[in-house]
Amino acid sequence: MTSPPRPRRPGPATIYAVAEEAGVSIATVSRVLSNPDRVAPGTRERVLAVIDELNYVPHGAARSLAARTHEAYGLVLPELRGPYYAELITGFESAAAERGASVLMLLTHDKQEPDLAVRRLAGRVDAIALMGGAGVTPSTVAAIGGKVPLVQLAGHEVEGVENFSTESTQSARSLTTHLLVDHGRRQLLFVGSPEGSPDVRRRYDGFVQAHADQGLEAADPVDVDLRETGGQDVARSFARGALSADGLVCANDELALAVMRGLVEAGLDVPGQVAVTGWDDWMAARYVTPGLTSVRQPVRELGRLGAERLSGVLADRDAPEPDHRLATSVVLRGSCGCG
Repeated sequence: MTSPPRPRRPGPATIYAVAEEAGVSIATVSRVLSNPDRVAPGTRERVLAVIDELNYVPHGAARSLAARTHEAYGLVLPELRGPYYAELITGFESAAAERGASVLMLLTHDKQEPDLAVRRLAGRVDAIALMGGAGVTPSTVAAIGGKVPLVQLAGHEVEGVENFSTESTQSARSLTTHLLVDHGRRQLLFVGSPEGSPDVRRRYDGFVQAHADQGLEAADPVDVDLRETGGQDVARSFARGALSADGLVCANDELALAVMRGLVEAGLDVPGQVAVTGWDDWMAARYVTPGLTSVRQPVRELGRLGAERLSGVLADRDAPEPDHRLATSVVLRGSCGCG
């Protein structure tokens, strides 16, 4: 006979509940949380499955809510490459420091178990800001958000979790319309993977809407990494005739700058034959020739807003919510054909 399922204890899951459900000791659960590589794979996977099922977050996460002390904020990012993350961190850290809080940063790009790493972080900080693209599942976001103040920055929508971002869809729509209407481009490609980031998805949505506004059908995106190597791959595809377009709407400046250089090296005229646009408005966009048309977004302000909101919620759970979407602006330069 199979034994009946054990009744679940009411209230938040404890380490004891995880150990009992997984059929292991409390010490094993602790090792999975702190040193997962030291636990046998089968046991580790069983404990991780129970942690996910019970939405377990270490109890240390809530230690300062009762005392109302603001000691440390967690900031979860995919990586640190490029000016974007430098700006975001500067805004976040400066706002935290003004409130007497330190910042513990977690990078998930090379983590085998990013969900587990974020759950461990939640046991060490008073509140967490989680960047979109960090590879953390919605169930973990929701679980941690139920334990400590948590906000997302440019993340996927998760019910009950605040998400702050810069505006993407309308700016991408305006930028694409500019190429279609003002420059008469009719064979545009969007460069970047919409599946990799909520922001990139919104930019591609704006690209599609601009085409629909003109009675046109948008092409599928060119699915490449949002890195210099992705832009180089696109330029090589143009050089050998595998890709053809009269305009490229790139998901970020890193892609766009790499594409521009590769196209020029292949003997193609930018913008005469191919217009190129980016996103982020890096400083380099102003100094390349031709200047890169891009979209300026207030990344430092986004980081600051995230830290300020965490501080506000720590002080008062019922604090009114600020505006969750920051405005962006299209900056026209020579790479799209503007003088």
